[in-house]
Parts: sequence; structure tokens; C-alpha cells
Amino acid sequence: MNWETLLNQELWIDLAVILAVTFVCYWVLRTVLNLIAHRLDKVATNAQGSHARILGFATEMLRRTSRFLLFAFSLLIGLKAAELPDRWAAMLSHGWFIALAMQIALWLDGGVRLWMESLTRDGKTRNPVTTTIIGIMLRIVIWTMMLLSILANLGVDITAMVASLGVGGIAIALAVQTLLSDVFASLSIGVDKPFEIGDFVVFGDVAGNIEHIGLKTTRIRALSGEQIVCSNTDMLRQFLHNYKRMDTRRIVFKFGVTYDTPPDKVRQIGGVVREIVEAQNQTRFDRAHFVAFDDFQLTFEVVYIMLTSDYNTYMDVQQEINLALLQRMADMEVDFAFPTQSIEFLGGRFPEVTVAGVASAQPANDNGPRLA
Repeated sequence: MNWETLLNQELWIDLAVILAVTFVCYWVLRTVLNLIAHRLDKVATNAQGSHARILGFATEMLRRTSRFLLFAFSLLIGLKAAELPDRWAAMLSHGWFIALAMQIALWLDGGVRLWMESLTRDGKTRNPVTTTIIGIMLRIVIWTMMLLSILANLGVDITAMVASLGVGGIAIALAVQTLLSDVFASLSIGVDKPFEIGDFVVFGDVAGNIEHIGLKTTRIRALSGEQIVCSNTDMLRQFLHNYKRMDTRRIVFKFGVTYDTPPDKVRQIGGVVREIVEAQNQTRFDRAHFVAFDDFQLTFEVVYIMLTSDYNTYMDVQQEINLALLQRMADMEVDFAFPTQSIEFLGGRFPEVTVAGVASAQPANDNGPRLA
């Protein structure tokens, strides 16, 4: 042991200066970070919407600053206060970068974790699989970039490593391209949100509620009770009707009256229909018109808007409208049309018809009798 080195007064003075600067810097950095976090928290409390959310994320990220890395950063500042050999100065420059890179990576990783927690804060995440996949991918990218940047700063040639990662990724992608297609479709569903868990959807001949959006498949509980499993890729390839996002319903229905209805009563029917529709709750009348001379009937077309998307409410309202139409048409002595057919019998004699055991026949007249 070199006792002369240990008894060197300058060495102990340098160590004392380094420790003093280190602890002072550590205290200053901790105080500044706490003040900034406290200030951001106050601003976030008074802010609203996405601005408040971003400020809240920044506050939590600052509060999750690593104390060990903060002390290492302070120590590096303290070492600057002493004269060091060139070898130690080179190591110190690498230490600055490593500490800063790791702290930035920790902040970004904390931001990703906070984003994932914010989506599940109420216990119900809209697409948990997609959220987890995106979170894992972002964290892998953050820590991979941090590791590569540190290796590059230390003088390691990372070109071959990056090339190997690229070639390996291409080989894996070709081997599992079908699975990756569904995985990226799941990510697309999570980001674009064409449907979410609980939505009622119809596509093709399938109708039901979304139960689960997975990594490869989406599961739907059909109206008949069974569970239908669909590929995520197939779900995005088809036209899909999402009825849960429907705020209103446009209802169109038709009815017909007989041809012997007087014109003045036909003219009144539109106003009667308007009164009936406007008397219902959660409806907005659009129009009611006599639109066509169809087979067997004079056709009316009615359009109104349901101010709710609930199907059962719509059916209740439509039933009340139908019942009111029956009553009002009966009061007006107007008959609803139904299919009828006329048969014209020309020449000859009617066939014998037995009624109560008595046969009767009528000769045909010149005009040709008609049976209706």
C-alpha cells in the first residue's frame, strides 16, 4: 500500500470537493424537479381536456425520475470539479451519455406505462389486446434504441447488429405472414376503432355484439346465442354496419288504402299520419305522401326520425303508430287494401254450384258475367 498517496493532502481535498459538489448538485436537482412537478400538477388541475392529460403525464414522468441515475449525474458533475487524468476524462464523457440515455429511456418507458394505465383506469379498456401489443412494441423500441445508442457511444460498431436484426425480422415476417396480417389488422382495429367491445355490428350474414378483440380473431355473440369467431383481416375486408354508434334512426314504412276511397279522404290521410307521428315520444316527422297507384291499393309512404337508436323503443313507437292508424282509418271509414283478384267468365254457362244440397245454374248473358 502506497501510504504517501493516502497521506496526500491534495487527494483528500479533491475527494471532499467532489463529494460536496455531488451532494449539492443532487439536492439542487431533486429540488428543481420537485418544484417543476408541483408547478405542472397545479397547472394540470386547472386545465381541461387533452392539455390537462398531457401535463399530468409530464408530472408523473418527472416524479418517476430514478434517484440512482440522478445521484450518478450529480457525481459526474462533481468529478468535473477535480483534475482527472485523460483516461478518466474519457470515461467520464461516456458516463454522461449513459446516465442521460438511461434516464430518457426511463422517462419514455414511464410515459408508455402511464398511457396504458390511463386506458384502463376505469377498469374497462376498449381493446386490451391492442393496447398491450402497442405498449410492448413501444417499450421494445425505446430500450433497443437506448442500448444501441450507448454501444455506439462506447465505440462499438453496431452496423452488423442492425443488419442482423433487419434480416432476422424479414425472415420471421415471411414465415408468419398470415399471423402478422391478423396482428396488424388487430392493431388497425385498435387505432382506427371501427368497432369496440360491446358494439352491435352486422356484416355479411352475421349480426351480434362484439365480445372480444384478440390478437388474431374477433369474437361475436350472435343474436341466436352462439359465438362466431372471425379473422381480424376478414373483418376489415367487408362492409360492416356498427349500430351502436347510430344516434338516430330514419324509419320508412308504407301502407295502402282501397281504390274506392274518395279523393277528399285520400288528401286528408297525409295530415292524419302527421298528427299520429308527432303525438309519439322521441320522434320527428319528416313526410307522408300518396306515392303510387299500385296493384290493389293506393300506396302511401311515411318517413319519420327516431331520436334514439334503441331498437326496442323504435318497435314500441311503430306499434303505437300502427294502432293509431287502424283507429283513425276506421273513424274515417277508409279501408286498408289487401290483395284481390277478379275473374271474367265469357260465354257458355256457369258450372253447377250445389248450395245446401240444391243445384243451380245461371245462363251467361251477352256481356259476360264476372265473378269477384
